Amino acid sequence: MIWISIAGSIIICGLFVFLNKRRNEKKYQNYEEKLVSSQWQEMNQLYLTMRGWRHDYHNHMQKIRAHLEMGEYAEVRRYIDLMETELDAVDIRYKTGNTGVDAMLNSKLTLAERKGLRIKCDAELPAHLSCNPVDLCVLIGNLIDNAIEACEKMDPSRDRFVRIYMCVRKKQFYLSVSNATGETVRRLDQEYITHKRGNHGNGLRRINKVVEKNRGFINRQNEPGVFATEVMLPLE
Repeated sequence: MIWISIAGSIIICGLFVFLNKRRNEKKYQNYEEKLVSSQWQEMNQLYLTMRGWRHDYHNHMQKIRAHLEMGEYAEVRRYIDLMETELDAVDIRYKTGNTGVDAMLNSKLTLAERKGLRIKCDAELPAHLSCNPVDLCVLIGNLIDNAIEACEKMDPSRDRFVRIYMCVRKKQFYLSVSNATGETVRRLDQEYITHKRGNHGNGLRRINKVVEKNRGFINRQNEPGVFATEVMLPLE
């Protein structure tokens, strides 16, 4: 009877630990989704601001022309300086056709270029994707962050590049991200992900969760000087 009681207590304790772990994971997942959703909305707002600037281009030119006709050159210089300051924060260079993805690419890749990385982005997407926008944000964001992080660890004198390709193929969202790296990985499996530390390791795990959740496909390849990740997610 004593052994049965002890065994029962062990089972109950184990169940309690398991349920508590699941509860904490769910709590963290909810927090993460809210955080990513907020970031996605902020990037969409940034993109809308970019589009607004382009829409108002003629209005800005009319104002500048009016000041020139009145000889108010100091006001022209002040207004141009003001426009340049604001445009530096809302530069739009990468266009895919999808507002949310455009906002994320411009936000992250502009920062990468300022860090001296060579960027090549070829992407064409429909205006609306059936993918969960939070999952899409986690997937694209972490892949780009990991690529930038790998490049930052390299000697600045080397060719530090990030290449991105996105499209929709036969009702599937396709994403490829490759980057320069000084790391050589022999085994691209769970062991590789487990041994990564910090933001890179967390990013790899989050990417895998999104792919698994959406019943997608992921392929990682490591060749001398290059690390590449391919992801395909089925679209409804």
